[in-house]
Amino acid sequence: MYDLLILGAGPAGYLSAERAGAAGLSTCLIEKANLGGVCLNEGCVPSKTILHSAKLFSQAQHSEAFGVTASNVTFDLAKVMARKTRIIEMLRKGIGSTLKKHKVTLETGAGAILPKTGDAFRIQVGNKILEGSRLLICTGSEAIRIPIPGADQPFVYTNREVLSVDSIPRTFVVIGGGVIGLEIATFFAEVGSKVVVVEMLPTIGGPIDAEISGILQKEMEKKGVEFHLDAKVTAVGNHSVIFAKNGASTEVAADIVLMSVGRRPVTKGIGLENLNIHLERGAIVTDERGRTNVPGVWAAGDVNGTSMLAHTAYREGEVCINDMSGKPDRMRYHAIPGVIYTHPEVATVGLTQAEAEKKGIRVKTSKLPLSYSGRYLAETEAGRGICKVVVDAEYGTLLGVHMIGGVCSEMIFGAAAMIEDELRVDDIKHIVFPHPTVSEIIKDTLWHMGE
Repeated sequence: MYDLLILGAGPAGYLSAERAGAAGLSTCLIEKANLGGVCLNEGCVPSKTILHSAKLFSQAQHSEAFGVTASNVTFDLAKVMARKTRIIEMLRKGIGSTLKKHKVTLETGAGAILPKTGDAFRIQVGNKILEGSRLLICTGSEAIRIPIPGADQPFVYTNREVLSVDSIPRTFVVIGGGVIGLEIATFFAEVGSKVVVVEMLPTIGGPIDAEISGILQKEMEKKGVEFHLDAKVTAVGNHSVIFAKNGASTEVAADIVLMSVGRRPVTKGIGLENLNIHLERGAIVTDERGRTNVPGVWAAGDVNGTSMLAHTAYREGEVCINDMSGKPDRMRYHAIPGVIYTHPEVATVGLTQAEAEKKGIRVKTSKLPLSYSGRYLAETEAGRGICKVVVDAEYGTLLGVHMIGGVCSEMIFGAAAMIEDELRVDDIKHIVFPHPTVSEIIKDTLWHMGE
């Protein structure tokens, strides 16, 4: 009998298995498909790989302002997709090697939780029944398909299918203006498709700062992306999308449609009812240590429906393993960064001004254009990047940092550390940032607060 059974080998599952093995727990990891889950195989990694190729293509076409002129620039989709596949396979092998190093047993196949027998949790994989004294559920999430007429047609894709296209569509329509939809819209717009985004909310990017959302929309419109906000999709026609807005119906052409309206936890068909595990709105309920209502059972990652991000899943998995190992730890969600890998990127962490005020927190805010940074100006032409900070007016602690421009994803971790450690503005002023870097804008924005 294993010390730990882990169901699902996405970010939460495989990192938990590594940590458990390193902690000396005999661990069995069960995965029905490929190591890495949606993030590695159908999401984070493949999308960022092809987005980088599109970015290089766009830069090559528009580099005259930097004194560089390129001619006959082409985009080879087959080579881009081959490189994407090569990177995925390389990372899968890396995960497998690390699991082997920590003596984790890997079982391939769909796992189904069986009723508990004595002290043993049981999972059936094919004809094999695996037993363990602990169980960690990491079954992740799946794309939602809204039940509208025509949504089941073969040209209507989710993130899974759209990242394996073999040709660039002439027209590409995205249903949903959230993170995934905007990233894929950026890719297709930069490689030549006519892109339309239909979003039922009045802004894009989900809960991000409203001003940053507006800047992102304008920057994407420069690439030719057409937005229809406050619009509800009613049907998918014959290579078209039909939506209603202000009482009128509009139809737009679509060679390919991306259905990107959110994700839901995978909790059906895995046997949770055999352990009477408590669910709310289809997600497994966990406490701050990752524990479920059933002693000996933990859950981590998208399956708990709390923060559907790969880096959140990593941390939740660590918390679960630490709890099993008797190490004090708890999950905190107030300083988890979020990124939209559009061009320009959006990176945020902590509270927006609106969120803080809704909580009844009196705040001070400050904002600077990224053009205040010499490094940003050196590398960006005609961009509209900004940095906004939100500070507790009473205690002076940093509550939120919100940015658009450049590769702000690579600096937002610093702001996350500041918020996690509850640093005050006066504390941050003592930190030395390297110069010239765009990251200095965080400190500069705090310095200019109140001016």
